[in-house]
Amino acid sequence: MTVPTWVLTLSYWLHMLATVLWIGGLTAVSLLLIPVLQKKGETDNTTEQAAMLTRLQRGLDPLAWFSLLLLIATGLVQMSASPQYEGFLAVTNRWSLAILLKHIVFFSMIGVSAYLTWGNLPALQRAVLRQSRGKESPELAALQRKNVLLLRANLLLAVIVLALTALARASV
Repeated sequence: MTVPTWVLTLSYWLHMLATVLWIGGLTAVSLLLIPVLQKKGETDNTTEQAAMLTRLQRGLDPLAWFSLLLLIATGLVQMSASPQYEGFLAVTNRWSLAILLKHIVFFSMIGVSAYLTWGNLPALQRAVLRQSRGKESPELAALQRKNVLLLRANLLLAVIVLALTALARASV
């Protein structure tokens, strides 16, 4: 398929922008914000820490999901324009293997993000609400630990996606 140069250029730019936004958000939350929230003396209250983190994640979620949609759309344009692409699930060279592995990891990231957004985060918010109303919420600390673990796992998966992208680019 022949894709006009301007479309491909726009696609590369939007793809890189979406990557920076998504992975930048993950990095900022995982490596900067969470350690600050967990630092003793700053915010010792687990409920307050969880509330701050859930508010931040709720604010970043729309940007992350928009970035994911943009990555899928622009990735399809780029893949269809690549001379290395020989069809769906056709693994005939190092590039196609790297792209297949990249997509497996990418869709794993989407799964983790979906669970964070619609599973763990709402449960964490309910636990924070119960705790703030004076009701016992023994699962709060466990949900918060799970949230942090999943965010960091997603960041690790993102780093793997970038490595597989580099491998694919080097194989052209």
